[in-house]
Amino acid sequence: MEAVLSLAPGLPAASQPAWSLLDDPAEWPGFGRALEPGDAAARWESQVAVEGMHCAACAFTVEAALMQVPGVVSAEVNAASRRARVVWSPAKVKPSRWFEACAAAGYRLVPAGDMLASARRARESRLALWRWLVAGFCMMQVMMYAYPAYIARPGDMSPDAAQLLRWASWVLTLPVVLFCCTPFFRSAWRDLRQRRIGMDLPVALGMAITFIVSTAATFDPEGPLGHELYFDSLTMFVFFLLTGRWLESRLRDRTAGALDALMNRLPDSVLRRRADGEFERVAVRRLAVGDMLRVLPGEAFPADGRVVAGDTSADEALITGESRPVARPCGARVLAGSHNVGAVVEVRVEALGPDTRYAQIVALMENASLQKPRLARLADRAARPFLLAVLAAAAGAAAWWWQVDPGKALMVAVAVLIVTCPCALSLATPAAMLASAGTLARGGLLVRNLQALESLAAVDTVVFDKTGTLTRDTPRLDRVYSRQGMRPGDAVELAAALAAQSLHPASRALVQAWNDQHRGPPGWVPVQLAEHAGEGLEGTLSRRGGGAGRRLRLGSAAFCGVAPLAVQAAQVHLSDDQGWVASFVLAEDLREDAAATVSALEAQGQAVWLLSGDSGAAAREVAQRAGIALVLGDCTPEDKLARLKDLQAQGRAVAMVGDGLNDGPVLAHAHASFAFGRAVPLARANADFVVLGDSLDVIPGAIAQARRTLRVVRQNLWWAAGYNAVCVPLAIVGWLPPWLAGLGMAASSLAVVLNAARLAGRPLRAGTA
Repeated sequence: MEAVLSLAPGLPAASQPAWSLLDDPAEWPGFGRALEPGDAAARWESQVAVEGMHCAACAFTVEAALMQVPGVVSAEVNAASRRARVVWSPAKVKPSRWFEACAAAGYRLVPAGDMLASARRARESRLALWRWLVAGFCMMQVMMYAYPAYIARPGDMSPDAAQLLRWASWVLTLPVVLFCCTPFFRSAWRDLRQRRIGMDLPVALGMAITFIVSTAATFDPEGPLGHELYFDSLTMFVFFLLTGRWLESRLRDRTAGALDALMNRLPDSVLRRRADGEFERVAVRRLAVGDMLRVLPGEAFPADGRVVAGDTSADEALITGESRPVARPCGARVLAGSHNVGAVVEVRVEALGPDTRYAQIVALMENASLQKPRLARLADRAARPFLLAVLAAAAGAAAWWWQVDPGKALMVAVAVLIVTCPCALSLATPAAMLASAGTLARGGLLVRNLQALESLAAVDTVVFDKTGTLTRDTPRLDRVYSRQGMRPGDAVELAAALAAQSLHPASRALVQAWNDQHRGPPGWVPVQLAEHAGEGLEGTLSRRGGGAGRRLRLGSAAFCGVAPLAVQAAQVHLSDDQGWVASFVLAEDLREDAAATVSALEAQGQAVWLLSGDSGAAAREVAQRAGIALVLGDCTPEDKLARLKDLQAQGRAVAMVGDGLNDGPVLAHAHASFAFGRAVPLARANADFVVLGDSLDVIPGAIAQARRTLRVVRQNLWWAAGYNAVCVPLAIVGWLPPWLAGLGMAASSLAVVLNAARLAGRPLRAGTA
């Protein structure tokens, strides 16, 4: 694959068959996933980086080029993150085909996760810096040669001296036009060849017109354009524009690029044990389940596995949200993407690639980085018609001024073309949203849906589930009551055999209770099993090695058809065809920060509810400890959904916080939703946000961050609109010279990105917006 990734931009068609390496199905998991695993004809979702793109018009072009390829089902491109999500059918098209189609449109695709991507970005950054330095040096020299003409009085300077200064300015402007302006001319020419209008077209036209007019004045000083000399304005404009773009790129790497920094954490290679017992360094993609690895201090774990030799600590901040290193002694499990910060350890690989928790987190972050919030879509739709209006306004201004002064008319047209470029408008929303998504991810909260940041900012009611959300992920078994003739240990064994097939916290508590007392699995195995969301499990168990089956139910008292216990605690019941078998009382430990989180939410003006499927007494007891006054117990998933709809019918904007297991309908229907708990299958969560660690205080912190984000987005949009409203009339009446227009355009885009960068620098914490 390195051969593909080392292709230089602009390669001729004869060189492009190297993309055929990506047609090997073995390469596809490296930058995508099958939407329906196990189906040979399944559609694939691929994540790619787009090079040469910097605005909304570029994103439109890439999307259009991809969608014209037969077999490409959908394409989403985000101009701020410069990434694309492509859904395609392997039966109709191969990746090389849509890679080539995008290259023909002037943009090169790079598989996400490419090892050479960071080196390529560094080269591009160095080249941009060189262009900026050359433009700055030439601008200072041209300004020095132009200065005498501004201050000289008639007769102070001979015609030969004045012409010499003009020639010197022309020579010094040539490197600016031929080297520094190359990206703008290349982009504009690409747009013209594709018969489209991009944001670089007005800028390139302005540069070309200014240089041509000034060159005509240099070669023919007595001609009609002999007094129109603007080399100083041109070089100053290019310098300001390159300054803005370079700073914008650096700031974008700090904001939108925060997601990339979090996603690119796997090592390129790792030490693997050979058959002779020695270790050799191999590429991570050559690993297989069961391989023995040696991970050195400071290296990232390349796969999920178990420590088989040595004791260490791991930095799992991205994976679990835990900011401090976690002890990982011999026998402990380690996660891909976490860092070994202790000692050398040997690890046996248990899961690779898309099966790791890290891969699920990366998939969520990649999808979030490609989404376009409502405000961003509105801005993108406005950008293209606005470009047409820009060209029309420039032509109209030139026509109006032509009868007065042709030279003045051309410069007015240049100023209008430059000042109205809608780069700031297209960056206003995505820059802020991605900056916040990166900040939230660093704080242990993944954003699955960028649109939800807008909804979360308006939330005034927060609804909590109880078990696994306000309380710890896994409760503990406190007491066991069983019918006559049934030993408590046998009852736990039956319950654990059923519960092992479920991820519900109560089920995990029963399994944990069995594992704490026994080395092996229960002596019963499920033959038939069905889980009823919010109620319990029903199935048939048979003895290992054969024997008659036994029909059982495990769950709530109503589901099992038994009387509840007269205790104010969570309880699970077991019944068979003869009736009640056993009851299990679970002790639930409230999370340490639950009460503080509720207080922080109420300080923000939120109404806080607790909806629980447990008994009303157990729900009220937990709510009292957490400081929640509004509580409702004995809720089925349907009851929770009905209550949520009632709140929404009252005009409330509701955020739901659940464990993602039996709260799917409620999470999906809420204005904004949080899936809480490490055991949640991330790829199947219905929530807009996924909490990685154990801290509840990320909820009020996220609400405060969402409010700040929406405020910054509105500021950016108002700034972009106000800037154009003020500067366009000034340019049309001739009061805004081209160099000042260039400074204003660069400053406008830079101001938008700088404003968004404030969101990336702020820590995630609870508080009022």
